[in-house]
Amino acid sequence: QVQLVESGGGLVQAGGSLRLSCAGSRGSLSTYVMGWFRQAPGKEREFVAAISGSGIMTKYVDSVKGRFTISRDNAKNTVYLQMNSLKPEDTGVYSCASRLGRMDGSAAEYIYWGQGTQVTVSS
Repeated sequence: QVQLVESGGGLVQAGGSLRLSCAGSRGSLSTYVMGWFRQAPGKEREFVAAISGSGIMTKYVDSVKGRFTISRDNAKNTVYLQMNSLKPEDTGVYSCASRLGRMDGSAAEYIYWGQGTQVTVSS
């Protein structure tokens, strides 16, 4: 069973940057579509970005396009989320997840989940 561990969260001022990492163990991530989701207090979990197994195709929610970049290094079994120009509304717990098949934002289709890392953006 694949295990995912996120890191890189923290407190940052609006306009700042953070880079999240999602490290996989007990299995290769290269065959999985990988996604990042976030959940703010009192809100439902939201899809942020996804990347295909090869890393060629990516998908983003409109609110982060042009600011966030998802990437992966299959040799390191790690997926990244580079977040620039952060806004207070980006605050939340960010989790990575893996799925087989299509690259989409449906959380219910993702099989393995990490525990999440907190991102807080102050105004």
